[in-house]
Amino acid sequence: MKKKLVLKIGTSTLTGGTKLISRGKVEDIGRQILSLREVYDIILVSSGAIATAKQYININDAGKLVESKQAMAAIGQPLLMRIYNEIFSDFGIRTAQCLMTYRDFENETSRKNTLNTISELIKYSYVPVINENDTTAVEEIILGDNDKLSALVAALIKADLLVLASDIDGVFNRNPHIHADAQHIPEIKNIEEAKSLVEERDSELGTGGMNSKLEAAMICQKENIETWIVNGTGNNFLINALDEKIPFTKFKVVENKEIS
Repeated sequence: MKKKLVLKIGTSTLTGGTKLISRGKVEDIGRQILSLREVYDIILVSSGAIATAKQYININDAGKLVESKQAMAAIGQPLLMRIYNEIFSDFGIRTAQCLMTYRDFENETSRKNTLNTISELIKYSYVPVINENDTTAVEEIILGDNDKLSALVAALIKADLLVLASDIDGVFNRNPHIHADAQHIPEIKNIEEAKSLVEERDSELGTGGMNSKLEAAMICQKENIETWIVNGTGNNFLINALDEKIPFTKFKVVENKEIS
């Protein structure tokens, strides 16, 4: 049986540090999914709808308001899916869009329906591309960049691993963007203690900082699911992390589960 891997792609990863969605990065993700699909069923939780919309429309200073961000998300989401569909189809990868809100996890009926949908898509070799339905929910627009959503999805489907792709190699004892002597932490068991190490920085694109990633890791740790924070900037980042070729941070579970 294949292992289930939830891969969360943040806006900073999709844009490659710019203000535009990088088609090259989407190609990189597609190639990795193709290489890993014999071993893993991969579920994508992808941010980037608002960043995609910004390539096509400018809602002036009103973009700072939640209502306008919701409008941009509505504009950008189908455009983002078109990019995924066009590029992934070149690799023979079929995609399916799943727009979700936290209400989908709140009662047994909706949880069961959501699980059945994702399971059915996986069964027929579709890659679910999940994003929050930002036109009806605002929490992830304001804070989180889908980190929490990816953790809830991982818990729902009983994933073997959650990988949070970001623009940093994981957790450091100090913010490496501010302190040159910051030291990388490869493995963390006590996530509450790790929270004291976090020094956030502002980002123009993504809304998810390290705190939201630690919250996601805590959700998964309670479900005995290991979480990794991996730098998605370089090519082959997921494969390289699975092969332990690059530095990243693992959040260990109480009961060790073999990942790779």
